[in-house]
Amino acid sequence: MCGIVAYVGHRPARDAVLAGLRRLEYRGYDSAGIAVLNGARVDVRRKAGALGNLEAVLRDEPLPGSTTGIGHTRWATHGAPTDGNAHPHIDCTGTLAVVHNGVIENHAALHAELADAGHVFRSQTDTEVIAHLLEAELDVRAGVPESPAVAGGQPPDGGPAPSGRQEGGGGRDPAEFAAALRRVCRRLSGSFSIVAIHRDFPGVVVGARRNSPLVVGRGENEAFLASDVAAFIAATRQAVEIGQDCVVLLTSDRLDVTDFEGNPTQGRAYHVDWDASAAEKGGYDYFMLKEIAEQPDAVAATLLGRLGRDGTLTLDETRLDSRVFAEIDKIVVVACGSAYHAGLIAKYAIEHWAGLPCEVELASEFRYRDPILDRQSLVIAISQSGETLDTLMAVQHAREMGARVLAICNTLGATIPRESDAVLYTRAGPEIGVAATKTFLTQLVAVFLVALYLAQSRGTKYGDEVAAVVRELALMPGKVAAVLDTMDPVRAIARELADASTVLFLGRHVGYPVALEGALKLKELAYMHAEGFAAGELKHGPIALIEKGLPVVVVMPPYVGRSVLHDKLLANLQEIRARGAFTIVVAEEGDEAVVPYADRLVPIPAVPTLLQPLVAIVPLQVFACELAVARGNDVDRPRNLAKSVTVE
Repeated sequence: MCGIVAYVGHRPARDAVLAGLRRLEYRGYDSAGIAVLNGARVDVRRKAGALGNLEAVLRDEPLPGSTTGIGHTRWATHGAPTDGNAHPHIDCTGTLAVVHNGVIENHAALHAELADAGHVFRSQTDTEVIAHLLEAELDVRAGVPESPAVAGGQPPDGGPAPSGRQEGGGGRDPAEFAAALRRVCRRLSGSFSIVAIHRDFPGVVVGARRNSPLVVGRGENEAFLASDVAAFIAATRQAVEIGQDCVVLLTSDRLDVTDFEGNPTQGRAYHVDWDASAAEKGGYDYFMLKEIAEQPDAVAATLLGRLGRDGTLTLDETRLDSRVFAEIDKIVVVACGSAYHAGLIAKYAIEHWAGLPCEVELASEFRYRDPILDRQSLVIAISQSGETLDTLMAVQHAREMGARVLAICNTLGATIPRESDAVLYTRAGPEIGVAATKTFLTQLVAVFLVALYLAQSRGTKYGDEVAAVVRELALMPGKVAAVLDTMDPVRAIARELADASTVLFLGRHVGYPVALEGALKLKELAYMHAEGFAAGELKHGPIALIEKGLPVVVVMPPYVGRSVLHDKLLANLQEIRARGAFTIVVAEEGDEAVVPYADRLVPIPAVPTLLQPLVAIVPLQVFACELAVARGNDVDRPRNLAKSVTVE
C-alpha cells in the first residue's frame, strides 16, 4: 500500500528518488521521507503529511548529492502519521536506513527481544524492528557465513561465503549485506517489501519481498528498486520482477537475486509498454478526470486481439490444457472493493452464457469460512494491482485446496497473475487516482470475455454466437464516449447536491452492482453516507429511509429485452417518488415511461442488458467526482485510502 523507491547510479539520488515518490504518492500520503548515504552516516529527511511537506523540508535542509538513496510514501498501519513514524527508519548507530511496505505480524516479540538487547526505538512502527535486526546481523555476524542449518546446507549466493572485509568501497563485500537481509527475512512473519542502504556498502541497495510488490528498473549505468514501475518509468522501461520470498542485491550494473535460503534465482525481465506521459495529468485538474476520459480507449485496448480468425477467444496466458475449462463445474469469484462489484456482474454473465453456478466472495472473508473447492472448481481472482493481499491469500488458499485459478489483472508481472493458472490482463494503463474508474470498466470487459471463454470451452455457445457478443462489446468504446460527451447536466446535479448528507442508489439485475459501485464512489470521494440497494428489497426495510428531498439514484434496466425488470423497477421508482424522494434516473435514451417520475433524467445509450453496466456506471463516476470537488475534497487522494491494499 505504501510507495517505495530506491536509486543507485550516477546522478543525485535525492532527485531521482523524489521524482519517483511524486509518481507513487497515490500509494500513500500520510507521510514521506528520503535517506541517502553521506560518508560515515545516512542522512534522512522525513515529514508527516503530503509529499509537498517533505519537499519544503528538502528546500530548507538539502540532502547531499550522494548517488545512493531510498524513499517512501506512507499509508499508516502501525503508529499514527507523524514525523517520527515516517520512513525511512534508522538503526541505533545511524549507519543504515530501511523502508518497508506491509505488516510485520511478529513485530511485538521482535521489539521486546531487541529492546532487551539494548536497542533504542524512536517510533511506534513495526518497520523499525527491521532496521535494528539488520543492525544486529551486520554487527554481530559481520563476515560470518549463513548457518548451514538455516540455509539448507548451501553457502549463500550459491558460492563461497563472504570473507567479511574487502578492499575498496566501504570495506565490506556487498554479498554480506544481502546475506544479513536474508537472515532477517527468515525471522519475519507477515507481508513485506523491504529496501535498505548502509554506509559500509556505498553504491549498493538491497531489497526483499513477501506478498508485497517489488520491481527493478534497469537503466544506463543506473538502477531503481520500487513498489511500482511508475516510480522509474521516466528513466527506463526495462523492468525485472522480483519473485516471492526473494532478496535482491542491486548496484548500477549488477543484479543478484536469491531466495531467502541463499539459493540463486532469476527475476523475469520485461518491457513496460506505457510511457511516462500516461502517469501525468495531461492538462486535467485531477488524475481521476483524465482516467474517466480515457475509458473508451481503455475498453478498446482490453478488447484488442481477443477474438481469433477462427472465431475463438484466447486468454493472455494459460498454463492449463483447454479441456480443463470444459470440465469445470463451479466458479468462485474473489475480489475486493470495486473489483468485487465487477465480480457480481461476472456472476450474471457466467451463469447466463456458460451455464455454470457462480459464487462471488469478498476475498477478505473467503478463506475464513471453509470454502468447498476441488479440481473441478475455478477461482477467478480480480485485482487491479495484482498485489491485493486479501485476494492473494484467497488465491493461495484456493491453490492449496486443488482449485484452478484464473486472474484478471491490470499489472504485468504482478504476484496474483504469477500464482494463477491463467491470466487475462486488462489494458487500462496506469491508474493514479485512488478510486477505480477505467480499471473498473476494463474489469467488466474482462469478466465478459472470461464468461464467453468458458461458454466457448463448454460448448454452451457456438463460435458465431461468441463473435456476435464480442462485436457488441466492440461498440462499447463509442457508447462510453457518447456518455462522456453528455455529462454537463450530471455535473450540475452533483453541485446541486453538494450539501446533501445521504444519497441512496437503486438497481435490479446487473444494475444492482452498478448501484453498489456508485455508492462506493460517493463514499470514497465525497466522504458522505451512500448505500446501494437491490430495488426489490425496498419494502423489506430500506424504504423506511425515504423522506422528503432524499436524493435517490435509480439505475433503470433497458425497457426493451428485459421489460419485466423495467416494469418492476418503474414500480419501485413510483413508490419512492410518492414518499418525497428526489429522484435521479439513469435510463436508456427514449425511455419515456420514466420521465414523469424523474426529477432529473440522465440518458444513456441503448445496449444489451448484460452490457449496460459499461455505460451506466460512467455518469455515477462523474457524479461522485464532481460532488467531491464541490465539497472541496482531493479526489485523487481521498482520506484514509491508498491505491493498492497490500496489507490484510
